Amino acid sequence: MIYIKTFCFFCGVLSHRGFSNCVPRFPIIRLLLVLTFPVVFLGCGRSENIEATARHYEVRGIVRGFAPDRSTIEIEHENITDFMPSMTMPFTAHDPKESSTLSVGDAVSFRLIVTDQDSWIDQIKKINPGDVQLAVRKAGFAPTLQPSARLHQGDTMPAFKLTDQDGQIITLDNFRGRPFVLTFIFTRCPMPNFCPLMMRHFADLQMAIKAKAGPLSETRLLSVSFDPENDTPVVLKKYAQHEGADSGIWTFATGSKLQIDQLTRGFAVIVQPEAGTISHGLATALIDSGGRIVEIWHGNGWKPEEIIEKVPQLTPK
Repeated sequence: MIYIKTFCFFCGVLSHRGFSNCVPRFPIIRLLLVLTFPVVFLGCGRSENIEATARHYEVRGIVRGFAPDRSTIEIEHENITDFMPSMTMPFTAHDPKESSTLSVGDAVSFRLIVTDQDSWIDQIKKINPGDVQLAVRKAGFAPTLQPSARLHQGDTMPAFKLTDQDGQIITLDNFRGRPFVLTFIFTRCPMPNFCPLMMRHFADLQMAIKAKAGPLSETRLLSVSFDPENDTPVVLKKYAQHEGADSGIWTFATGSKLQIDQLTRGFAVIVQPEAGTISHGLATALIDSGGRIVEIWHGNGWKPEEIIEKVPQLTPK
């Protein structure tokens, strides 16, 4: 942003001093300006648009943990009016220095900024714990299964039975002979860098699948909702249409509580119903044409390019 402002100032000085007269004498400057002006104006416009459309929320909560690299802070927060009920979830600090002195158990206030594609927090301050009014927690729900063995790279994808957006039963056999990418979502997720980000990544993968030849063109996408009570086939179909999903490539599905528990535990996705919504983790996996798990990405840090590069390297089964 500093460079943009400096450049705009520089342009103003040139204009004030008769820029139109100096351009012919310095064609390289003219070329640079022609190439740079669109980027500058686009950058300025993007910044203004983000600022204009961003939503700001004043929030209080209790620090419950940190990512190993402290890139995110897990905070149990109060109800956020008109946005999200009280729950525990990870937040990204805009300035890591603001969270450097925090410890688990600290009461904090902070500002949550949400745009169409991202969210972060800033203005983090320690406060009196008595000022934080957390929702009363209901007793935790009892697991319907014994803890499943966690899946790892190289393991065989476990069998599953799900219902897709058209109300049809799908199993692992529907994907045999093709690589496929699996991720977990729920359609009511409000955070743009959680489930909505996974959908943007899958949309990019779908575009690449359509544009490429070879193994990538055979790859399929599967988004599994861990909210079967609300994400019925009708809801999933509308959501798929909203995301521009081609049903020949990208399937949305959910299943019984038993089935979803088994899959989420296998991929170490924590799913905790809270105050009418769901606190959850993220996991995305690439499975080869023989049903072997090639890689599992936990969290939202993976990029579509990683999968686009890996698929052609897979050994056909």
